[in-house]
Amino acid sequence: MATKIRPLDDRVVVEPLQAEETTAGGIVLPDSAQEKPQRGTVVAVGPGKLLDSGERGELSVVVGDEVIFGKYGGTEIEVDGDEVKILRESDILAKVV
Repeated sequence: MATKIRPLDDRVVVEPLQAEETTAGGIVLPDSAQEKPQRGTVVAVGPGKLLDSGERGELSVVVGDEVIFGKYGGTEIEVDGDEVKILRESDILAKVV
């Protein structure tokens, strides 16, 4: 997905992975019962937090990284029909390697 938004400071735009639609036993889950995904792919990163020295702090993630984030962290928005999340770098818990 080519994103048309550019995050500021230490913010990151993440495209969440699709929620599981069936259980391991094959039961189809309705939308209301699906867990919100906590994994996603980074599609855009900001320039980094402005430090007291006037320089920008480097972010730990880059475009294309798969990350795990907090269940209720960030802000969900829709861009060109795609749901994305804007998170602070501190809301990202881990990178998937």
